[in-house]
Amino acid sequence: MSKNPSENKMGTMPVTKLLLNMSLPIMLSMLVMACYNVVDSVFVARIHENALTAISLAFPVQTLMLAVSIGTAIGVNALLAMKLGEKDSDAVNRIAMNGLFLAVCSYAVFLFLGIFFIVPYLSSQTDSAHILQFGKEYLFIIMTASIAVFVTTMSDRLLQATGRTFFTMITQLLGSVTNIILDPLMIFGIGPFPQMGMAGAAWATVIGQCVSAVSSIFFNIRKNPDIQFKLKGFRPDPRIIAQIYKIGVPSILLQSINSVTSYGMNLILGAFSATAIAVYGVYFKLNSFVFMPVFGLTTGMIPIISYNYGAQNALRIKKTVRSALFIAVFIMIAGVTVFECIPAHLLRLFKASSSMLEIGCTAMRIIAPSFIGAAIGITFGSVFQALGKSFLSMIVSLVRQIIVLLPAAYLLSRTGVLSNVWYCFLIAETVSISVSVAFMLRIKKTVINRMH
Repeated sequence: MSKNPSENKMGTMPVTKLLLNMSLPIMLSMLVMACYNVVDSVFVARIHENALTAISLAFPVQTLMLAVSIGTAIGVNALLAMKLGEKDSDAVNRIAMNGLFLAVCSYAVFLFLGIFFIVPYLSSQTDSAHILQFGKEYLFIIMTASIAVFVTTMSDRLLQATGRTFFTMITQLLGSVTNIILDPLMIFGIGPFPQMGMAGAAWATVIGQCVSAVSSIFFNIRKNPDIQFKLKGFRPDPRIIAQIYKIGVPSILLQSINSVTSYGMNLILGAFSATAIAVYGVYFKLNSFVFMPVFGLTTGMIPIISYNYGAQNALRIKKTVRSALFIAVFIMIAGVTVFECIPAHLLRLFKASSSMLEIGCTAMRIIAPSFIGAAIGITFGSVFQALGKSFLSMIVSLVRQIIVLLPAAYLLSRTGVLSNVWYCFLIAETVSISVSVAFMLRIKKTVINRMH
């Protein structure tokens, strides 16, 4: 396999420049996605506060869909980048086709769940008929029409693995902008659209996802010569699928833990009020402006580390990790500043009631300092994934969210004071930093330092 520009770039370009070159398009596209998340909820809040609460109840399921799609794609991305580093073009093509096959299989699972399990899921979190109706209307469409989520995620990761992150920015921009434009038109019945309420919000999301999927497939076929897509004669390869999931399953479980945590927090906060659940949901929409760029940064970092792992270049791996950590911490410090200084202004975007303002301002100011620790955890976790050690990321996430965060939240809720519950984030982040650093030192000693 001849050397191409993307391979040369990942193996020779100055590390910080390469990291920004790979990451900035993804970071920008994720910022647009964060903007969509906020705008979507801003419009839904205009329907009713219960509609906003319903979106919060739906959030764990949407997180689970993303967990499966992103985790599988990370497995494909890391494996494909390694094979690019080894210059094995046949393996690259087989990995890509099996990845797309797994994306379709993942959709089939959520189609089934969307048809049969939405009502029991929502009913376990609320006994409000109003909230339940909003949730059913929204979540049924989101789940049964979710194929574009899985196809887009997989297709974008194929572009990222070959160094073509600019095109992933375009696909995400097209989808998110489509969604943002359609939201008010379909929710409130503007122009040629009927007033659809929550169903309008869901369909706007699905249509935006379809635009992203179509554009991503187009870019892969027309602009990605490193991968040859051949449907004729394709058969799933159990060996490749096993390799993909060896890396991907820990990542899926890691991401799924976020879904479990959100569900558990909804139950804990629901004991106080539906408004507390709405605040929790709004907090996650707002913090995506801070976390999404960091996720974009580390997403761009993964193929760089994987490529240089395949090429056995320890020095470039170390430089990449240092640069990514510095940038991630800088972004998080900026986020802490905003959350501490103007929480009320942020909450008023969602037509916040006086009760929501009181609960939300307190929550955001207590939670915000944990962002800095999250920068370390996210960066190191992505390093583990890139080196094929995703199980370490899973362990850190299990410790943070299942072993520490949820039990701490529950115990603090027993005080009967809602504001105490938010301290669980600080407690959990402190523990997870210690575990992440310990694992990173171990990886440096046993893997990175032993390279040629």
